[in-house]
Amino acid sequence: MTVWDDLVGQEKVSGQLAAAARDADALVTAVTTGAPPPEASKMTHAWLFTGPPGAGRTQVARAFAAALQCVSPDRALGGAPGCGFCDGCHTALIGTHADVTTVAAVGSQILAEDMRDTVRKSYTSPATGRWQVILVEDAERLNEKSANAVLKAVEEPAPRTVWLLCAPSLEDVLPTIRSRCRHLNLRTPSVEAVADLLVRREGIEPAVAEAAARATQGHVDRARRLATDPAARERRAAVLKLPLRVEDVGGCLKAAQELVDAAAEDAKVLAEEMDGKETEELKAALGAAQGGRMPRGTAGVMKDLEDKQKRRRTRTQRDSLDLALTDLTGFYRDVLALQLGSRVAIANGDAEDALERLARGSSPESTLRRIEAIAACRDALDRNVAPLLAVEAMTMALRAG
Repeated sequence: MTVWDDLVGQEKVSGQLAAAARDADALVTAVTTGAPPPEASKMTHAWLFTGPPGAGRTQVARAFAAALQCVSPDRALGGAPGCGFCDGCHTALIGTHADVTTVAAVGSQILAEDMRDTVRKSYTSPATGRWQVILVEDAERLNEKSANAVLKAVEEPAPRTVWLLCAPSLEDVLPTIRSRCRHLNLRTPSVEAVADLLVRREGIEPAVAEAAARATQGHVDRARRLATDPAARERRAAVLKLPLRVEDVGGCLKAAQELVDAAAEDAKVLAEEMDGKETEELKAALGAAQGGRMPRGTAGVMKDLEDKQKRRRTRTQRDSLDLALTDLTGFYRDVLALQLGSRVAIANGDAEDALERLARGSSPESTLRRIEAIAACRDALDRNVAPLLAVEAMTMALRAG
């Protein structure tokens, strides 16, 4: 199985990247031997992957990184890079390759301090691989200072360094950065393609896979989670009941509180899994005795870790809320489809009774206003409005219609 096999619905992009990975070999040879670089190479030092949520931007970028680091013996015989089995491919795909550095937003932004060591590393030669690969998962979250650091590194890259930036759209990235990148736009995979992946790779029953793919409208990761995690299905079911619970003010406030509490619980669970391990590893690295006091001069380092963990908990809570709001938007989209006389591609077939009830009891205009209220809530969360206030305003707007 090659590194491209799980990139659902991205055949054109996969072909372009596979061709670039082949040309990358010639560039490495030119750099290491001093030979003239090949003409009309499909490889370049900076790439920008855009596409809607669920299209697999990070997965595509990581597959490309694996192809660049591929060390399969078949390569010497003319085999295509990206075998998926060699040590280079395997470690790049799981995130442990020494020359593949991944940067993701811990909080709402990627700060300059988060990029400092990465930019410095981008100017070094690969330690074990063929390329030094820097993968920025959330390029839209670069703030002004961190974006300027990336811009400088992209403007003057090291000979064997490649930057892979992922963002929802071109407009989410500074014009000065995107003008120096080769742009590839991904499309939302079809429901059928996602369902087929779940059956082939996860062993999911076809009916369950199709329902999960349709409910998430082609979002691969969410479909996989929905098909394999009972807790995820329970959370989604609770969200889809919310439209029937906002008939009075008390119901609105209670529903908002429960939605925020559920998101906070998700953040807490993740924190319990990661924070303790990170803290103990840092203490050991700083030389703290088992159960003893920290060495002098390490309080600042521990404080930095605590701040990072706090930012991650905040982002996790807001990401969980955003996921719930996405499900809610899909629910009202189905209501609108029924009101307009269409039953084609209803995503939430398991909530058809509720859909029918709301479709009969309201107008298409009020449904559109409700969808706009959900979008306004998401915008408020992006602006760091207190989650409970933003969600309460939304539930009240859903009641008003």
